[in-house]
Amino acid sequence: MIYGKRIRLRAPERDDIPMFREWINDPQVRAGLTVYLPLSICNEERWFDNMLDGPATEQPLVIEIKQEKTWLSIGNCGFHNIDWRNRSAEVGLFIGETKHWNQGFGTETMRLLLTHGFETLNLHRIALQVYENNPGAIRSYEKAGFTFEGRQRQAEFQSGKYWDVIIMSILRSEWSAD
Repeated sequence: MIYGKRIRLRAPERDDIPMFREWINDPQVRAGLTVYLPLSICNEERWFDNMLDGPATEQPLVIEIKQEKTWLSIGNCGFHNIDWRNRSAEVGLFIGETKHWNQGFGTETMRLLLTHGFETLNLHRIALQVYENNPGAIRSYEKAGFTFEGRQRQAEFQSGKYWDVIIMSILRSEWSAD
């Protein structure tokens, strides 16, 4: 487990598959992700099995919050496209339980991921992509220390409209562990 102040990150379990499918199939959640079609349990099971065959450093982590004496899963996060020679990676996260949006859990998760990425994985640069129509996520990433790096104009098509994809990053030298 990786512990923060109000959250912890843990490895996913096969029992999480129905919950993952529920989150991905929520149109509000899916709007911020590259997944654009509903997924079946079979799709999620295939994804889970393939994920286990990948590098441990690129396997997602489940975001959990403390609820009295137990932990509640609210989303997932992780690193992908890790380039060990250049010590860079992409990072992503989503809060699948929409009732927990706008409560700072995304920012806290990202800060915890940055600590893990810089201190444990010894990364030098961490980047992400976010859609311009997701200002809450952009603010959250800025609070975590990310800066605007560029934009891919009209690179994402959603709900009959093209949106820019914003590229943000943070270097180890710009990051400070709080």
